[in-house]
Amino acid sequence: MRLTRIDRRNATFQQWQTLLTNRTKRSRAGAFIVQGVRPISLAVQHDWEIQSWLAQTGRRSEWAASMMRERPAQTYELSPDLMAELSEKEDGAELLAVVTMPPDRLDRIAPHMGGPVLVFDRPSTPGNIGTLIRSIDALGGSGLIITGHAADPYDPKAVRASTGSFFTVPVVRCDATATVLDWARQLDLSVLGTDESGDTPLPETDLTGRTLIVIGNETRGMARAWHEACDQVLTIPMVGSASSLNAASAGTVALYEASRQR
Repeated sequence: MRLTRIDRRNATFQQWQTLLTNRTKRSRAGAFIVQGVRPISLAVQHDWEIQSWLAQTGRRSEWAASMMRERPAQTYELSPDLMAELSEKEDGAELLAVVTMPPDRLDRIAPHMGGPVLVFDRPSTPGNIGTLIRSIDALGGSGLIITGHAADPYDPKAVRASTGSFFTVPVVRCDATATVLDWARQLDLSVLGTDESGDTPLPETDLTGRTLIVIGNETRGMARAWHEACDQVLTIPMVGSASSLNAASAGTVALYEASRQR
């Protein structure tokens, strides 16, 4: 394990800042920064590639030492003020991990291993992506596909909202609806959309088979291509004055119903 000390805002430090704030540079680097005991522990447990460790000078708990022993990588020691900047915590995080992004390949998702695959079409809010990933993990979904012009699932807000589930649920970005549909048809998945104007109530739908459930954009719903491709468009029965649910909430309700039926 190589150790380098960083005590000023140099080019290396600025590169780490861009991984937090610049989506384009994050994608080009193929890496993102992870913080928190549970997320880092799950990343290590599930064999994500750790490019480097960022450790605060003078702080080294047994947990942090064990993570670094289990996944040896280039290690940088940062002064408390620099760690505070990267972690957005007044006292700075004890440990951060620079983690490699996995490839955006649909074959990373294995629908036969669990419940439905979810598609989130053009989500605009990273927090909703993270919340849906957390629900997929909790309720036995098989994975998440992000389609269209969408928020970045590797945005720190998305990773943080998943509370570590990001590292247990396969998440794949795929711009083209047609590519996802070809993949779904090859695997004989039923394509079910969700929309407030849907014609089939969710509880009356058989969700025990191999299914792909599509959740639309937070304000505009599913794109026309998804509407036309769906075998059924489902609606969630509601009372009260609300006309629809938050997109991540709608996905959670669909996942729960699929889990209940199974």
